[in-house]
Amino acid sequence: MTSLATLNELFPSRTEETARATNSVEDLGSDEFLQLMVAQLENQDPTKPIDNSEFVAQLAQFGTVTGVQELNEGFADLAASLNSSQGWQAASLVGSSVATESNLGQLRAVEGEADTLSLTATVDFQGSTTGGALYVQDLTGRLVYTAPLPPGVGGELQIQWDGLDLDGNPLPEGSYRISAETQVNGSSTALPVYAHQEVVSVAINSTTGEATLNLSDGQSVPVSGIRQFL
Repeated sequence: MTSLATLNELFPSRTEETARATNSVEDLGSDEFLQLMVAQLENQDPTKPIDNSEFVAQLAQFGTVTGVQELNEGFADLAASLNSSQGWQAASLVGSSVATESNLGQLRAVEGEADTLSLTATVDFQGSTTGGALYVQDLTGRLVYTAPLPPGVGGELQIQWDGLDLDGNPLPEGSYRISAETQVNGSSTALPVYAHQEVVSVAINSTTGEATLNLSDGQSVPVSGIRQFL
């Protein structure tokens, strides 16, 4: 009678060259593994039966490999599901506004009101309650508008500029730089300003699944780089 002892004898140690040409236990599917186990039991030497602990160890070896494979497949499915969910959530942002880390804002027509322009931003007072001043410059650096900021804020304040210059004349749509300052211990201190932008489209990286927002000023910013969703 032919005797089959253990899986180690069925798959003895091989040289690196031989290993590349044949499959290992890790390559076996559950059906193949069970067939080998049954054959091993049917053809074992009655005078030298398989040791129970060795048999359990073989099952544990395959169970571990199979469990890791199933776990990897589960994580892959979960990652795909999360990426898909992120894509749908990001797509729902199209048409909404976000606050970026830039103080370069867009003066544009208000939806449904072609003759009305607006630029919005957030000024962070960082705890200051002494008020301050708002400044708007065009891209040449020329100051086109200024206005006082109210005292007592202490936190964040959303501001809106209607596109009128210091003399009340309308300025063209486009990019303008917003800045602000306050008084701290008698000295002028610059305040952070975060311009608001409209999300015009969304792109999803097919490899990482990360969503990138294409904004109205031409920027492409990953979702992780957005300061606030408005």
